[in-house]
This record gives sequence, structure tokens and C-alpha cells, in this order.
Amino acid sequence: MESATSTKNTDQASDARRRASDSSTSPFVAAKGKSSRDSQGSKDAARTTYSDLLASGALRRNVLRAAAAVAAGAAAGVLTADWRIGATIGIAAAIAFAVHTSRRTSEVPRWRRPSAAQRRTEAQLKVMKRLGYQVLHARGIPGGNGQIDHFIVGRRGAFAIDSESWDKRLPLHNKLEKLYHGRFSKNERIDEALEEAREAQRLVSEELGRSVSVRAALAIYGPTMPWDHHNLRRVDIIAGTKVRKWLRTGKDRLTDKEINEIHQAAERALPPRH
Repeated sequence: MESATSTKNTDQASDARRRASDSSTSPFVAAKGKSSRDSQGSKDAARTTYSDLLASGALRRNVLRAAAAVAAGAAAGVLTADWRIGATIGIAAAIAFAVHTSRRTSEVPRWRRPSAAQRRTEAQLKVMKRLGYQVLHARGIPGGNGQIDHFIVGRRGAFAIDSESWDKRLPLHNKLEKLYHGRFSKNERIDEALEEAREAQRLVSEELGRSVSVRAALAIYGPTMPWDHHNLRRVDIIAGTKVRKWLRTGKDRLTDKEINEIHQAAERALPPRH
């Protein structure tokens, strides 16, 4: 007959083995006795799990949108008794869903809460990325509170753009090299954008080990403007919907190697804004 002590020891050993097995299979629990590197590995596994969950949610939404587009096309085909009309409406619905999604999604994490103006500029810059432009969003200036909403580098040079949404009921005009929104001067905001661009130029140049020019701009949404872009106080004031057109006005001619080098230097010199 086994003693009570022997039975108790056997149960404790069994419990210990079960706990060790549970810890080794869970991405949320770090096993005891592991190094800090193992603990970090568990955290990375947890992040991967969260990413998988988000990705699966996005997949479900895409499936639902596709199903809705198919349903719309089928309904139109039945009502019109013409499958071609149904197919056209289904494709149009799918395109509308895709455009709506691209305008609402952002590379900037949700917790940074990008503004509507920033998202609209970002949507335009996604097209430029297909043309070889490199883009960084919401980058901070070390040692200060400034933020560059969009840092772009491409064949026509490097650019720092801040995106603003202003009251569309007030006209926008310049007078004696001063920008007014209605009767309110916006010179302070222009000077702030210029200072951020100059600081980014200095930091990126130091990181790269050679001089780099960074062009400053404000992309403004809301009020009508008498120009697509206009330089005031050494900052380009752009109609928000004309950002892509403005980027093609750069004077520089950079190679693919130079574009990658400047982008990597900016990524190191301008930290993400937390």
C-alpha cells in the first residue's frame, strides 16, 4: 500500500507537469525559469496572435463586402432580366466598397487617431508609392512636440507635408506674403511647418552624412483656393486634393538608391509619434 506522502508527491509532480505543458502552449504565459529573451519571445507571440485575429476580422469583412456586391449584382440581373446589367452593377458595388475601405483605412495605428485630413492625404500617397515614392507618416521631431504628418521621398526630392482641415465657409487668400483664412492670419502655422521641415532636413542630413533638401508644405482641405499650390514664406500651400500633382513639381532628380538611403535615414532620425 502506498503511503499518503508518496501519493501526495505523485499528485504534485503531475500538477507541475500539467502546468508546464499549459505554459509552453500558451502565447500569453511566460514559463518560469526562462530568460528575459524567452519572455520577450512570448510577448512577440502574443502580438502575432493579435495580428492574426485582426487579419481574420479583415478577411471576414472582405468576404461580407464581396457577398454584398454579388447579391446586388444578382438582384439587378433578376430585376432587369439582363445578366450583363447585373454583372456591371455587381462590379460597381465591389469597386465602391474598395474605394470606401481605402479612404477609411490608415497605416497610422488607430491609437494615434489620425485626422480626416491626414487620412485623405495618405490615400493620395498610396498611389504615389506605386510609382516608387517612399512614405512615412506621423513622425516626431526628437526633443520637441512637433510632428511631420507625411515625409515623402521620390524621384523629385524629399518633402514634409502637414495636412489641415479648415472651415470651408471662410475664404483663403494671401496678402503681402501673409496667408489669411477669413480674417485670421495663418502665418504662425506656416512658420511651424517650415521649422519642422528644416529640423527634419538637418536630422536626415546628419544621419545620412551628406546634405539633403526637404521641401515644406501644408495640404489644406475645406476652403476654396485661388491656386493649386502657392509658395508663401518658403512653404508651399497646397489644395488638399492636389497633393499628387504638387509632388511632381520637385526640382531634384534622385536615383532609386538615393531614395532608399534617404527613406532609411528618415526612418532612423524621425521616430514614430507616440
